[in-house]
Amino acid sequence: MEESRVSVISIIIKDDDSVTEVNEILHDYRDYMVGRMGIPYRTRGISIISVVVDAPQAVTEEITGKLGSVKGVSIETLTANL
Repeated sequence: MEESRVSVISIIIKDDDSVTEVNEILHDYRDYMVGRMGIPYRTRGISIISVVVDAPQAVTEEITGKLGSVKGVSIETLTANL
């Protein structure tokens, strides 16, 4: 079994129509989530979400791959070196 790692996934949603799909993806991986913070940045017309996960690297890559394929969504991931 692959070792679990702590990562922060940063998500910027530029298209309001994508919010539901992003939330559905995150819901599917809720068992790996440590915490989540969402900020609606109305002045810029975007939403910003930071998600902390504790998951095997393959699962984190699966999550980010699905999120990255959503229209109007940008993501970056930072993984802790523990």
